[in-house]
Amino acid sequence: MSEIRNELKYLPSHEWARVEGDGTVTIGISDHAQDSLGDVVFVELPEVGSSVSKGEEAGVVESVKAASDIYSPISGEVIAINEALEDSPETVNESPYDDGWFFKVKPEDTNELNDALDAEGYRNVAENEG
Repeated sequence: MSEIRNELKYLPSHEWARVEGDGTVTIGISDHAQDSLGDVVFVELPEVGSSVSKGEEAGVVESVKAASDIYSPISGEVIAINEALEDSPETVNESPYDDGWFFKVKPEDTNELNDALDAEGYRNVAENEG
């Protein structure tokens, strides 16, 4: 079974969100998602300074198997992207929750995450996918 961290919020589309101590939100894809994708070969991230909207496409992750859209779990301004993924996209496979994060957002309203799944809810989604 894939690792599912209890402190994170999840989308059914397999993105995770972590509210940091400074109120920003870090976003990436779950261990289950990276495992399903296989070897990640390219990640397209939003530009720093751009705005993302909850539930809207914010980037793309490509693997040897498929390309998948990345959806933002929250609305706000992109304040950082993980530039290391440009040269080392495989980091998403190796460390999806730590070094393989995608981007950070200064949220307009963190209450938007109230609709996201907790670890147990996401576990049910992941298990039901087979």
